Amino acid sequence: MAINESAENYLETILMLSKKLPVVRSVDIANELGFKKSSVSIAMKNLREKNHITVTDSGFIYLTDSGREIAEMIYERHEFLSTWLESLGVPKEIATEDACKMEHVISKESFTAIKKALKQ
Repeated sequence: MAINESAENYLETILMLSKKLPVVRSVDIANELGFKKSSVSIAMKNLREKNHITVTDSGFIYLTDSGREIAEMIYERHEFLSTWLESLGVPKEIATEDACKMEHVISKESFTAIKKALKQ
């Protein structure tokens, strides 16, 4: 399930927006990320072609099962890593920023090992 960091960020953003908005549209994603609507439209086309999202005729964006699986994995990593970094004394803004970078590059095996080690 190889997917690039940009796509992971979009899927995570759709997931987060879907928790606080009745429907998610490209304009919501553009506003949230500070991107141009045209850039978001291209990304949504790519995600739709990979079957990670569906887009209704009204422009409402929904995660497919595969899209939700990726988004939830990235979101879990983000939450876990930022909380862990904060617990180590890293300021919240820096912890969030670093978690954002780490969540995309850490392997499944390393993330699982860190979680396991910290739960002991």
